[in-house]
Amino acid sequence: MNIQDLFSLKGKTAIVTGGGRGLGQQIAIAYAEAGANIVVCSRNVDACKQFTEALQEKGVRALALKCDVSNSDDIQHVVDQTMKEFGRIDILVNNSGTSWGAPALEMPADKWDKVMDINLKAVFLFSQAVGKIMVEQKSGKIINIASIAGMGGQDPLVMDAIGYSASKGAVITFTKDLAVKLAPYNVHVNAIAPGFFPTKMAKAILDYSGEKILERTPAGRFGSDDDMKGPALFLASDASDYVFGHVLVVDGGTTAGVQ
Repeated sequence: MNIQDLFSLKGKTAIVTGGGRGLGQQIAIAYAEAGANIVVCSRNVDACKQFTEALQEKGVRALALKCDVSNSDDIQHVVDQTMKEFGRIDILVNNSGTSWGAPALEMPADKWDKVMDINLKAVFLFSQAVGKIMVEQKSGKIINIASIAGMGGQDPLVMDAIGYSASKGAVITFTKDLAVKLAPYNVHVNAIAPGFFPTKMAKAILDYSGEKILERTPAGRFGSDDDMKGPALFLASDASDYVFGHVLVVDGGTTAGVQ
């Protein structure tokens, strides 16, 4: 297989949760440019619809669906509609996420639950629903969007969001465990741990501690509009067919310098 074929997604179908904006949008664009049919879903279905119109201009089929990723019925609806429209699911990107900033000893329990529901429970529910189809197909790629915040403790002067960090750490372990469970069925489960990208969700942190973050980033910049495209395409394509349970860090060298 030549290198173009290894990275081609032509004829494949990808679901990207939270795909109407931010990193999800960047990933969906990469997959469309590689030839995949795209399903994007989120609670903001209008943003998803507007985005799919732009994707269709790239010559691929695209579908926008409303989905609360913490609701199993909504998830099953997305899965059913994707199968009805495209007949298969080759790639799932669990990208939807949320956060809540507060000192650890003051974190409200209901906000903790909300973060866990969207960042962790949703990853489990969507992976379970799509994983059943992929096991039957005997092929598939599940990519969970974790975070470098889930790889260790965070300086509260930079990031004070213990629920977010804990949820992303759990996503990393979930990824490794599910990878072991599904590898015999040729279903690949991996994760990407981004550093800081100037998305809507990261805006509050970057406004608060952007200079401190850049001081700790060897590359000297935040992630760009293209920096997630290559890593996401690698893990979705045949180029990663011998990669299982890996966490691909995309952070400008931030964690490389942590001792």
